[in-house]
Amino acid sequence: METKEKLIFTSDYTEGAHPAIMQRLNDTNFEKTAGYGNDEYSESAREKIRAACNAPEADIFFLAGGTQANAVMISSILRPYQGVIAADSGHISVHEAGAIEFGGHKVLTLPEKDGKINADQIAELVKKYELDESRDHMVMPGMVYISQPTEFGTLYSLSELKDISETCRKNCITLYLDGARLAYALACPENDVTLPDIAALCDAFYIGGTKCGTLFGEAVVIPKHDMIPHLFTMIKQNGALLAKGRITGIQFETLFTDDLYLNIGRPAIEAAARIRSALLEKGYTLAFPSPTNQIFILFEKDQADKLSEKIEMGFWENRGEDRVIMRIATSWATKDSDVDRLIEML
Repeated sequence: METKEKLIFTSDYTEGAHPAIMQRLNDTNFEKTAGYGNDEYSESAREKIRAACNAPEADIFFLAGGTQANAVMISSILRPYQGVIAADSGHISVHEAGAIEFGGHKVLTLPEKDGKINADQIAELVKKYELDESRDHMVMPGMVYISQPTEFGTLYSLSELKDISETCRKNCITLYLDGARLAYALACPENDVTLPDIAALCDAFYIGGTKCGTLFGEAVVIPKHDMIPHLFTMIKQNGALLAKGRITGIQFETLFTDDLYLNIGRPAIEAAARIRSALLEKGYTLAFPSPTNQIFILFEKDQADKLSEKIEMGFWENRGEDRVIMRIATSWATKDSDVDRLIEML
């Protein structure tokens, strides 16, 4: 009897790239272009991203990955004595190996609720700093970091994003949004935040490619032109500048042709909805109310071990001695047949 391969649902960047991107890279493979993103494909991608964000003056840079984007943007915006506010579950707080602290900036964490922080928490932290007579001996809050979706796969609503943006501007601190999985947020029926909304409300953000159909790469968008002078130089200084910049440019030009980026996350959202429904129907407990492509399940440890023999899931965290949270992540490339098999195994 034929043994089927183990199902892999560990993350949303296990596959290569969308076929349209692979085809475009192959078609242009032997062309000779300028380096470092100064080629016609990268400029075309920038124009398409500006149009999609309704941000005609935006500066756009292509970086190799999300950690590089976060580290470069945070270090280039903050003054040496400032820190960045984030949820205690935020990616820069937990899963970036101290990259932000390595760059000389403290992550000022706030308690999360479903992976999110809110405007009142931010205002309170800033006020507490300002009223402290020893503030000259402390790290000044200079930026707010959020992600869409959050680390728990949840979404900031437009109302929540507006409140946070208003609080940041009132207190003269920068709002930066990590969009590593932004395509999945944009494709989610529960989402009411658009790319133009993000460009209007955030001082800087990045559009994720690595987890959203590219081989690698993220597009950093700064809606206000020249907000960060000499950012190109700082990107190179931090080892995040690709010599063959046209490879990232071509990938994003493809993603922003015929609304591919707005639609590429839809298969992941549909697959996750099917899996989520099956989990609830079969009596499993979901750890977080995520509507996007990440599903977090609270298992008994022996139950998780048994399922892990057939389904490769991502470990999230232990809950006491006997329980564990595991993550199932779908992607733009998830196959219906794999979803069928997973549901059957449950």
